[in-house]
Amino acid sequence: MKRLLFLSLLLPSILFAQHTIKGVFSPPDDYNVALLYKVTPTVSKYIANTVIKEDGSFEIKLDTTATKGMYRLVYAIPQEDYNFDIIYNGKEDIELTFNSETGVKFTKSVENKLLSSYTNSMSMVTQSIGNYFRKQSKDTTALKAIFKTQKETQLSFEKAAKETIALQFIKANKPYIPSKIEDVNVYSHNLKKHYFDYVDFKNKTLQSSSFLQEKVLNYVFGMVSNPEDEIANYKKNIDVVCSKMKEAPKEIKRILLVDTWQQMADLGLEPVANHIAETYLMDIAVALNDQELLHTLMLYKDLSLGNQAPDFDLEIKEKGKLITKKLSKLDVAENYIIVFWSSTCSHCLDEVPQLQTYIQSKEKGLIKVVAVGLEDEPYRWKDLTYSFPEFIHVYGEGKWDNEIGDAYGVTSTPTYFILDKDKKIIEKPEDFETLKAFFGDEE
Repeated sequence: MKRLLFLSLLLPSILFAQHTIKGVFSPPDDYNVALLYKVTPTVSKYIANTVIKEDGSFEIKLDTTATKGMYRLVYAIPQEDYNFDIIYNGKEDIELTFNSETGVKFTKSVENKLLSSYTNSMSMVTQSIGNYFRKQSKDTTALKAIFKTQKETQLSFEKAAKETIALQFIKANKPYIPSKIEDVNVYSHNLKKHYFDYVDFKNKTLQSSSFLQEKVLNYVFGMVSNPEDEIANYKKNIDVVCSKMKEAPKEIKRILLVDTWQQMADLGLEPVANHIAETYLMDIAVALNDQELLHTLMLYKDLSLGNQAPDFDLEIKEKGKLITKKLSKLDVAENYIIVFWSSTCSHCLDEVPQLQTYIQSKEKGLIKVVAVGLEDEPYRWKDLTYSFPEFIHVYGEGKWDNEIGDAYGVTSTPTYFILDKDKKIIEKPEDFETLKAFFGDEE
């Protein structure tokens, strides 16, 4: 009986034997909560969260239901920007430190320390190669020694990482290593040509980490073959990436291409973003029946510079009469500013009067403002419109569910669009100062 009682007490501790992930964030005041996710190729599963203490320390306990694989620790929002990957092999505790400037450093965990050491070692060799070519050195013996070190470093880490999860990353990151001396042009060409030689886009461990995203973005932005034409260079690099991952599942292609598309959109490189969408991503969205993504891509394309602005009705006075007219039929100015604003938006109430003063300083017929008020109810908006008689006012009923606002992809107010006399979009200023700069009125 005593033995049975002992076993019943012992069993839960065996069943729920734990490993931990713990560490210290610095500076501690910058962090509040850490969230842990188990990452699979297409889904991140929430595992646990913990409060980060005043000294920056945290600890997350993992029970036996936590299977080995890739995990992601999130430390701020937006989550997709503030996180780092962790290898968990189900056999060891993990300890780390994290600083916003220097990143993550693993102090306990064979696998994570091994991968970090590999990354740092290969980075140092790469830096030595770059320094050699920058100095235009003729000492081929030194270059041979660097490439020899690179080869030996790669092989030694592959050997050390045998039977670990880290090995998959080390093998996938194997660089091009020349078998004989090459000048900088030949080496650069071959480095680009063989960049993806060891990258398996079908590998589920790689898919469950940030490795593939980083590898793709480094190639797109880093492998420059035509520095004089940035747009053409990016497009060509994207075409290469897509050819290399053609055997990958559509879901993985979607993730990698959306990430690249977003980067181009954030940089304002519309021709490149639209190339990704039209050549690859729209087809993938259709195949996956991803209507939300398809709508996003089409909306972005429709609102790109040079395209006709989405049309809508407005009321203007002609010969003393109030008539309804299409935006596309307006013929009263050389340029038009469409501003989406709201009577409940404090920034709008600050900027719209400034916009009025600015327009009043311009020659008549140069710029006309079409002000679309996104509102839940018309009364306050209507009162305010009398303060801006120079504007053409449009009532945007429904606020964030307004048809005009939706057509222009408006998610915040104020939002500006500048059109030419033919109602083509020629600029999308981020704020009022950028708007003035477009017309040559920088402060």
